[in-house]
Amino acid sequence: MTKSKASECDSIETDARARVRRDERALRRGLTLGQAFEEFLRHPSPWMIGTTLMGAVIARIVVGDWQPTDLLVPAVMLAMFPVFEWIVHVTVLHWRPRRLGPIALDSELARKHREHHVDPRDIPLIFIPTRTLSVLVVVLVALALFAFPRLGLGLTFLIAITLLGLGYEWTHYLVHTDYKPKGSLYRAVWRNHRHHHYKNEHYWFTVTSSGTADRLFGTSPDPATTETSPTARNLHSA
Repeated sequence: MTKSKASECDSIETDARARVRRDERALRRGLTLGQAFEEFLRHPSPWMIGTTLMGAVIARIVVGDWQPTDLLVPAVMLAMFPVFEWIVHVTVLHWRPRRLGPIALDSELARKHREHHVDPRDIPLIFIPTRTLSVLVVVLVALALFAFPRLGLGLTFLIAITLLGLGYEWTHYLVHTDYKPKGSLYRAVWRNHRHHHYKNEHYWFTVTSSGTADRLFGTSPDPATTETSPTARNLHSA
């Protein structure tokens, strides 16, 4: 292929991607909840997590052996999830790239999250990256099979963590669409995460709650008295 032909193909591909991006953004304008859900299902992350969840549910029913700890483990996980979410957001997603000699220390999650801050409305960047999620699913399945005193409890853990993961992906996605908050709880969650992206990236790290962990760790200031950060869209540029 000649250089001119290759350049022409690249230009066509770029235009096609631009059209897709415009169409995706048009979808978000005035979205109903049903339309938002249809778009949500067009992305691999919900399907990967959902498939893992269905497999865990089927396996859990087959294994049986129900005990009181099958209620305790999900309850503890649910209570601790805002703290877990805060820690991951601060230490993993907002990781500042470093070098150890010739080796770059920078995960895919951190890289994609920086891109997400540059364009918070780019739909694919809202979701957990597919490659990273594939590894996470394998790790979680291994934990369920080998890290618990009984298989039934491990499968209960897997059900709980995939439900929490789906909840995270759905909430994070919905906050970044043009679906307008209806209930007061979702409005609080929506406002909290929007402050993180458009006000100051050093605060408001929770995504699926209205700031429980942020209040615990002192990262939930009054937005009216908080300085608007010049690096909210370009992390670590200062």
